[in-house]
Amino acid sequence: MKNDSSSRIVADLREWIASAAPGAKLPPTRTLVARYGASPVTVQKALRTLAAQGAVESRPGVGTFVRAVRVARPNDYGWQTAALGSPRNRAPRLSTALRTTPNDVIALHSGYPDRELLPERLVRAAFTRAARGDAAVSRPPAAGLPELQAWFAAELGAATPAGTTPSAPGDVVVFPGSQSALGTAFRALVGAGRPLLLESPTYWGAILAAAQAGVQVVPVPSGAHGPDPEELARAFARTGARAFYAQPNFANPTGARWPPDLAGRILDTVRGHGAFLIEDDWAHDFGIGADPVPLAARDDGGHVVYLRSLTKSVSPAVRIAGVVARGPARTRILADAQAESMYVSGILQTAALDVVTQPAWQTHLRNLRHQLAARRDLLIASLREHAPAARLEAVPQGGLNVWVRLPDATDLARLVRDCESDGVLVAPGGEWFPAEPTGAYLRLNYSGPNPGAFPDGVRAVGRALARQRTR
Repeated sequence: MKNDSSSRIVADLREWIASAAPGAKLPPTRTLVARYGASPVTVQKALRTLAAQGAVESRPGVGTFVRAVRVARPNDYGWQTAALGSPRNRAPRLSTALRTTPNDVIALHSGYPDRELLPERLVRAAFTRAARGDAAVSRPPAAGLPELQAWFAAELGAATPAGTTPSAPGDVVVFPGSQSALGTAFRALVGAGRPLLLESPTYWGAILAAAQAGVQVVPVPSGAHGPDPEELARAFARTGARAFYAQPNFANPTGARWPPDLAGRILDTVRGHGAFLIEDDWAHDFGIGADPVPLAARDDGGHVVYLRSLTKSVSPAVRIAGVVARGPARTRILADAQAESMYVSGILQTAALDVVTQPAWQTHLRNLRHQLAARRDLLIASLREHAPAARLEAVPQGGLNVWVRLPDATDLARLVRDCESDGVLVAPGGEWFPAEPTGAYLRLNYSGPNPGAFPDGVRAVGRALARQRTR
């Protein structure tokens, strides 16, 4: 053990620390000097290294101690989300997920899949055919092309269980993207000044659409497996809300997928309060370890208003979404849609329909599942190796991102700046909360460009976290 190398001292002390209790005091410096036959400078260097690694902490005038695990698990402040509600006059801003980046930046922030994950050949061929047909010069019906309406209805109908009436093509309204559909749904079903329940955290675009519609946002805490039905029932009873916006499958940002029993309880709660569930199935095409089963397929009473987008899975240039609604709700939604945009481009509708009805579309989706799984697993492995302080709350079974919890004391704004200075863009989790964030989070996207750089990107996150621990 007689060695003046600080690295040997570090290695030896780490073995001792591994078996010591948190908070145990290390021997004084003079004892270590004698034990290792090293100079005081070398011993101090070793102690500084251990402190930088988070193994020990120094208390001036007292000594050096094995670093205690102060928090065995992150504090859960989700209940405060329901108690406090949403602050007044909170103006959401455009999300970091929309930032464009130069080629030399590692992009872990994006909300869109990389080009190599898109059916580019199918899209190009579809636009060529659409440009040669009547869609190039004719005005489509206000509710959408009948053939595209039928496709949306048939896809949802395929998941409808026996004994439930499937949706019909006439229940579908086609929109120029999900953002437009969200705004219409909030205006038509809720109305300015009235309460709308939102999961918290939730899709930042829904928060933005709610602000633009002037509705009163009421956050409902939701975790890695979805919202608490009892908390949701209390929110309905307390506010008199008549609509709840949620993402039951592969939620953005948490990746949560509601278990079937929870989905049933949520649906019963919505029905019991005579309300609407606005179901956003944005990630329908991005299943990895599970296939999405829309709640709308289990409801024929008009309580679920179903939103299905094709923009992310087909192409950002094909901004097409379908809303399935029944009864007077559908009438109001169509009226608002007509006032907002008259109709949706026939070429875009025709191209979208062409892509999703090609036999090669299903082949593309099967390949996409494998590619997303490999990317997700690489990013998660990188987090566990290079940024262990970033806690993954659940491995998502679909979607495009992982949701990680950072230590409670993390200065998130500084971490984001440090990562960007290191050539890595990450999305701060606060953007996905309709009220104050209940912790420090990052949303990291595994569908962005250059997955081979994921380990380097996560190393930058790990370095930024380590710098905060040593300050």
